[in-house]
Amino acid sequence: MSNVYFRDIEEANECIVRKIKLKPGQENFIETVDECLKEADTSHEWHPVAIYDDEEIIGFAMYGSFGPNKDTWIDRIMIDEKYQGKGLGKIAMKKLIDIVSKEYGVSVIYLSIIEENRIAQSLYESMGFEFHI
Repeated sequence: MSNVYFRDIEEANECIVRKIKLKPGQENFIETVDECLKEADTSHEWHPVAIYDDEEIIGFAMYGSFGPNKDTWIDRIMIDEKYQGKGLGKIAMKKLIDIVSKEYGVSVIYLSIIEENRIAQSLYESMGFEFHI
């Protein structure tokens, strides 16, 4: 049984989060953690978090809300290659949707995805998201 939860990026976990690795071939699907954290530093609307399972850091996510319409995004989510294929990404995504919808008071959440990332697209569609170009 997994115990997936999130913590803000802070001095105690930042170094480990920056070492998250994706499986070969996934590198073109998402920005690196370093790039994400740099973007979050320049735009304070972004909220980067470490994804934990028990006390292990298993991934990274970044979400935020923008503009007068409160367009809310889960823009980045990645699970380290060692933890992929165990259902942890889906668990993390469900919990993140709940957190984000409550934090921003919204019922519509947007995602960004590279069209070639079929595995992520399938996961998101299984969770009720619709894919639009």
